[in-house]
Amino acid sequence: MYNERLKDKIVIVTGGSGLIGKPIVAHMKQNGAVVINAEINVETDWIEGNYNCDVTDETSIAKLIDDVVGKFGRIDGLVNNAYPRTKDWGTKFEDIELKSWQQNVDMQMNAVFFICQKVLAQMKLQQSGAIVNISSIYGVVGNDFTIYEGYGGTSPAAYSAIKGGIINFSRYLSSYFGKDNIRINCVSPGGIKDAQHPSFIERYEYKSPLKRMGRPEEIAPAVTFLISDESSFITGHNLMVDGGWTAI
Repeated sequence: MYNERLKDKIVIVTGGSGLIGKPIVAHMKQNGAVVINAEINVETDWIEGNYNCDVTDETSIAKLIDDVVGKFGRIDGLVNNAYPRTKDWGTKFEDIELKSWQQNVDMQMNAVFFICQKVLAQMKLQQSGAIVNISSIYGVVGNDFTIYEGYGGTSPAAYSAIKGGIINFSRYLSSYFGKDNIRINCVSPGGIKDAQHPSFIERYEYKSPLKRMGRPEEIAPAVTFLISDESSFITGHNLMVDGGWTAI
């Protein structure tokens, strides 16, 4: 269903071809936005709204911002959704190598810092804009490791550190740039179903107040809302979209 909540807004979504990114891009387009999917696995195609970008590379990010501003003259919204990670992502805490930890912080948290810095410079010139950083329930609460016991899995330690850091970084940015009419918020999904181990799904759904895992398309409306002018008096907020997981 099409409406004009984001009519003609220029919005960059990093990682817009992924599990959560694809519904975000689709929902924003349905709401009237001109969306640029900044994604490493696409060819640049302005008509389709795709831009080949490696968010772990500062030169690639800088070129993305310059090209978008050069083509459209402004950036109204940014969604930091990309989720790059090392091949050993998910290693148990005792076995994590320091180099791996450093690489993941650099690829995820430091990339969010740099793209925010570049985009916010443009938004400050405009005196307008909105950013949504995608965090997680595990940036807010500790992990329930009982849901992994049935199959010997775990949750990456760096994930909690990075996502928690992004939430407070967003609060910092909201305080710093509020005077420039720029809003920065977070959306923290929880328990999105994606072919996880059956034991994980069963245990997660048993604990969840809604007794189910979420669907990727259930995250998108929250992101659209926080980019839209309907949330014009909301900044520095972390919106939980988690089926009540953090309420108990």
